[in-house]
Amino acid sequence: MTAASDLRFFASADGDLAYRDAGAGDLVVLLHPGFTDHRVFDDQIPALADGCRVIAPDVRGHGASANATRPFRWADDLAALLRHLDAGPAVLVGVSMGGAIATDTVLEYPELVRAVVASGAATSEFEYTDPWVRQVQAEQARALGEGDIEGWLAAFLRFVPGEGRSADDIDPALARRLREMALGTLSKHTPDEENLHVPLTGTWARVPGIGVPVLTVNGGLDAPDLIAEAERLARTVPDGRSVTVEGTAHYPNMEKPEVFNEILAGFLRTL
Repeated sequence: MTAASDLRFFASADGDLAYRDAGAGDLVVLLHPGFTDHRVFDDQIPALADGCRVIAPDVRGHGASANATRPFRWADDLAALLRHLDAGPAVLVGVSMGGAIATDTVLEYPELVRAVVASGAATSEFEYTDPWVRQVQAEQARALGEGDIEGWLAAFLRFVPGEGRSADDIDPALARRLREMALGTLSKHTPDEENLHVPLTGTWARVPGIGVPVLTVNGGLDAPDLIAEAERLARTVPDGRSVTVEGTAHYPNMEKPEVFNEILAGFLRTL
């Protein structure tokens, strides 16, 4: 677990945003999934920091970062942090929501981005059509609306094994880590809180103009529609490729960190 003393804070225009800063060299930014925080990358930060400068922020409203008090966009927050650091351009590596943030940022601020790795993600306009995922999302919404935090957490953690497996098929420590992070983020918010995030629109029309290398990394057991959308992203950009981590679902960097790290290291060597 990250000690509070290991975190740094950037005074954004709407509160302090927390981030880890480790290593030295070319800049790599790690962007976590929704409801979690930078600790999702506990297995990636030391591996990458051996030869790179690694920044792992807590997205606004997550972890130790401030909640929004006015409308905001993910890409704007990240661009402000990168300019504050005066380093880069950066390789953006994102998982799930973090992958969408990476794609949003290269579309809005291409001068700040050297390459993109999107794991379990495509553009931020993706919506699940998979029946199993939609059922789990409906259970999350029901539980949250009723103030049933334990019910929400139970539904959230179903994405760790995915549809074809159960909790018995994964390392219980992985679920405990995600549960702790999600509970911490939930505790920052109230059920009736307004969602001030402003989504990006028209992304797919702009994807062919992405001028940096893009890698999509998909868990082989993740939702089929999400895998298809990620592979579409890799096909649509001028310099894209896609790899699959078999035997994992939505969190391949946590389920098989050695495999994920090697894929990432191999991609970085091509830049």
